[in-house]
Amino acid sequence: MNFVVFILIILTVLFNTAAQIALKAGMMQIGAFSFVWSNLIPIIIKVIASPWIIFGLTIYVGSVFVWLMVLSRIPVSIAYPMSSLGYITSSIAAYYLWGENLTTIRIIGIVVILIGVYLVAKN
Repeated sequence: MNFVVFILIILTVLFNTAAQIALKAGMMQIGAFSFVWSNLIPIIIKVIASPWIIFGLTIYVGSVFVWLMVLSRIPVSIAYPMSSLGYITSSIAAYYLWGENLTTIRIIGIVVILIGVYLVAKN
């Protein structure tokens, strides 16, 4: 894997993390909701009107274009496992932004993901 592909993968991961963070921020403003028919239209309106959710979805669209550049350069069997780095960046961002727990077992999971990504990339 060359440097350009590596940078494109990192950009995709960071875009996806930013999108997740924005979507979470939007849903924190909207709050939890029940899956009942009477909530359907009000929730859709809240989601469509949320600047954070619009921002998050826009970032996702941008990440798709970068991801297509990745897929045009390396096999999907290498590229897709690399996207699991997003689990790590999202966990770390949530820890710093909202104080979500990074327990020992989660940290072990992060290390396992890093080992897996390394093994896939080493190919």
